[in-house]
Amino acid sequence: MRLDVKGILHTPGDGIAFNEELDLSDVDFGGVCPAVRPVSVVGSVRNIAGMLRLQMDVDTLLSCVCDRCGSPFEKPFHISLERLLASELEEEDNDEILLLDDGAFDLDELTREAYILNMDTKMLCREDCKGLCPGCGANLNVEECRCKKEIDPRWAALQKLL
Repeated sequence: MRLDVKGILHTPGDGIAFNEELDLSDVDFGGVCPAVRPVSVVGSVRNIAGMLRLQMDVDTLLSCVCDRCGSPFEKPFHISLERLLASELEEEDNDEILLLDDGAFDLDELTREAYILNMDTKMLCREDCKGLCPGCGANLNVEECRCKKEIDPRWAALQKLL
């Protein structure tokens, strides 16, 4: 969705509100597309003393698989984003200012970019996930390891005494 802000560009105190749902189910992270539900994008653009200020919140519920134990789980996803909008840039290397294209900008593209950049690199079902046993494959969050404990050969002579 292109959001046209020409109407408030020269009117301090004026604003535009927006509320939309965006489908990001095609965004792939390592073979998994976690955004199976629509992504809610709610916000506004306000002209504050001649400066256009964009504020928006992005929310959804992600369907994930834990990177340690392989269990499926759902995780809430939230981003709060603020940017200044400008018709032209004085500094080229300013990430906080979004350049307008003929008095408008692409809200969907901005949301997609923020979603990708704020995605966790590792999905964990919980902070203290113990993962899988490398020997027997048991989920250590649910059950004990089934591996037979091997005796260190340096202690084998003492084992014979018992």
